[in-house]
Amino acid sequence: MNTIHRKDHSWALLGDILVLFVALFLTLVLRYGGFPSAETWAVHIPPFSILFILAILINFISGLYEKHTLLFKKRLPTTLFNVQLVNAVISIAFFYFIEYFSITPKIVLFVYLLLSLLLMLLWRIFILPRFGGGKLQKALLIGESSEIDELKNEIAHNPQFNISFVAELKPSQKSVDLKAEIIKLLTVHQVSVVVIDSNDEALSEVIPMLYPFALSRVLFFDVSSMYEAMFDRIPLSHIKQNWFIENMASIAPKFVYDMIKRGIDFMVALVLGIISLVIYPFVILAIKLDDRGVIFSYQERVGRYNKILKIMKFRTMTVADDKGKWGSVPNKVTRVGRFLRMTRIDELPQLWNVLKGDISLIGPRPEFPEPVQRYAEALPYYNIRHSIKPGLSGWAQIYGEHPHHGVDMDMTANKLSYDLYYVKNRSFLIDLKIALRTIKVLITFVGR
Repeated sequence: MNTIHRKDHSWALLGDILVLFVALFLTLVLRYGGFPSAETWAVHIPPFSILFILAILINFISGLYEKHTLLFKKRLPTTLFNVQLVNAVISIAFFYFIEYFSITPKIVLFVYLLLSLLLMLLWRIFILPRFGGGKLQKALLIGESSEIDELKNEIAHNPQFNISFVAELKPSQKSVDLKAEIIKLLTVHQVSVVVIDSNDEALSEVIPMLYPFALSRVLFFDVSSMYEAMFDRIPLSHIKQNWFIENMASIAPKFVYDMIKRGIDFMVALVLGIISLVIYPFVILAIKLDDRGVIFSYQERVGRYNKILKIMKFRTMTVADDKGKWGSVPNKVTRVGRFLRMTRIDELPQLWNVLKGDISLIGPRPEFPEPVQRYAEALPYYNIRHSIKPGLSGWAQIYGEHPHHGVDMDMTANKLSYDLYYVKNRSFLIDLKIALRTIKVLITFVGR
């Protein structure tokens, strides 16, 4: 998005790595009473480098590289403290249970963990917010929609952006000469950034007059692309026929990506599926003792290209499959089912669906056929989410609210905006991000 962007989070990553190295250096200085010798470095750098990598992964899972981290400064100390507790447990286990390395530090490890926490707080709270900001740029906002309001509020209350909206022009303001006002703001008030809603038909006559300014110092951004980059979702009100045509290449199959992803799906599902067999007897016994009902639930879901799939799960409700007709069939979660849902154990049999190739580990969650039909009628381009394989976990599951039971158009629209973002931008990096955040959800038992 050119220069109008949140502060580059590569600064956060590089700074975190530097902080960890500085913490280790200061620890060795304090422990050995001077500059560490080459021998001391040689002994400590290999194992601590592994700990650095693990610490960065924990930071990533904890959301410390998310766009809106700086919005929550009051929560940052608590988040960092919790992260450091996890790092402490991992570090202790690493040194005391892996005998490969020749050291089992006690004082060094304790001082390092304490210093890294203090330095990380200093870096994150007082230094990082000052990086990458640059000179505050004057901006003009042209258009009117709920997305524009969200953009305006986000930028106004988020110090990560080096932009300030000095004026907002709306097509509905009949008393304002839009063309004259725009020229005045661009020339007299030296506005250097224009954010405009190119989908607004009322602005069709205004846009051509802006062309000459594009050759000067003025930067132009479309509301939809800026919204997508800022919120990691597609603004549904901006999806028209031209959006589908413009993004057809992104929506189409990606041969190399799909082939490698299928290989990863197969290997991971095979390993996890075999390991999970250990707990199957206990789950089966618990279900039988609870209500003597069937063990598995086979549910119809909509898959890629609207193909109907049979998804296998451990049964968690009194009726194995109500076909998504919530409320019309007397059905409730069983006692054992409540625990299986909270721990996600009920999802384990779906690993065999992954092995078969019906679904992927990562992708939009598959829905019941009847709700899908209603969503497709109410939400334009809903079926675009079916252009790729559904998954056990997806972008919408880790970031967006979604209905667990019942048909909710507003929540589904919100979910769809995230699903379309994933369909358009899917990559191994995004898949890794979803996988790591899913691990966090599994560990903390949230989101059910």
